[in-house]
Amino acid sequence: MTPPRSELVLNHVPEAVDIPIGMTHSVPGTLALPPHPVGLVLFAHGSGSSRLSPRNRYVADRLFDANLGWLLFDLLTDRESRSRDNVFDIPLLAERLQLATEWAAEYPATRDLVPGYFGASTGAAAALMAADGTTRVRAVVSRGGRPDLAGEWLRRVTVPTLLIVGGADPTVLELNARVLALLGGIRELIVVPRATHLFQEPGTLERVAEEAAGWFSHYLPLGAQHPQPGVTAVGA
Repeated sequence: MTPPRSELVLNHVPEAVDIPIGMTHSVPGTLALPPHPVGLVLFAHGSGSSRLSPRNRYVADRLFDANLGWLLFDLLTDRESRSRDNVFDIPLLAERLQLATEWAAEYPATRDLVPGYFGASTGAAAALMAADGTTRVRAVVSRGGRPDLAGEWLRRVTVPTLLIVGGADPTVLELNARVLALLGGIRELIVVPRATHLFQEPGTLERVAEEAAGWFSHYLPLGAQHPQPGVTAVGA
């Protein structure tokens, strides 16, 4: 059972924002910032999902409790999302994530915050590809992701990356284990026992949120000290 939301979250009203993706188009988003955020986490949802994803929103609210701001937004316009080609176009999704990062760097309420990416399913590949295209992003977390879809870009990623996979999701677990060996820099794979691909089992999504909050809280604050790159850890 999902634990009750904290008083901090209940007393905060998220802000509706529009992310420009061209001269005449934008995608809707939702921004939430605690009183003194130590970083900003941008979410990249998976195929068939949107900024309204209840799982990502649950994780976002837990990040808020950890004093992290968050931005949930649609990677595609309504028209674009009707095409399956667009839904699985990783470079396009990564470009949209980079545009959102650029927007956050100019938006008054977020321009001083260090960004990180949280990717789910295909969004994990987009997050890793986008992270290689900017020096501002300091951390990436993947939930049940398909980072393997980033292909040759994986070897170029040096940002600290946490891969979280369900222990009862063997195919995705095997793919993530391979990706772990390809990534540069700091990386870690955490296996959540009994969790399937969507982390629907009791307590499993809570574990995801806890691990993500810990990762971002460690790597996003300005002046944070990081271990030497190349460290690989596998947890359960």
